[in-house]
Amino acid sequence: MSGGEVAGILVAVFWAILVSFLAVVLVRLAQTLRATTKLVADVTEQAVPLLADASATVRSAQTQLDRVDAIATDVQEVTSNASALSTTVASTFGGPLVKVAAFGYGVRRALGRDKDAPAEQPSRRTVIVGRTVPSARRRKRKG
Repeated sequence: MSGGEVAGILVAVFWAILVSFLAVVLVRLAQTLRATTKLVADVTEQAVPLLADASATVRSAQTQLDRVDAIATDVQEVTSNASALSTTVASTFGGPLVKVAAFGYGVRRALGRDKDAPAEQPSRRTVIVGRTVPSARRRKRKG
């Protein structure tokens, strides 16, 4: 065997080892790609129904918000109507009622009350150990 033949055998062995190493790497890469493909398919299979449910929920929420908006508009209209009615009632009946009350007060003052007459003072009582003693008795005891 000459040196060229030995070199050829070494190169052939080196290429065989290199090809074997590359074959192992490619097999592992193919397994990883298959696992990734399966994972993506599973995620897609589960995500599509979830997205459909989320879309239906958003549509339902939008419908409810539209209803709430309509109700709020109606409440605002009722509030403004009640305010207008309150203002109308106050202006219609408020002035005459004040005048009637003032007239009634004047009539009562004119008929029954004297400004100069002293007002009766309520009797003062003192509570002693659960009993009520009129103020007149207290004065007698002191005097």
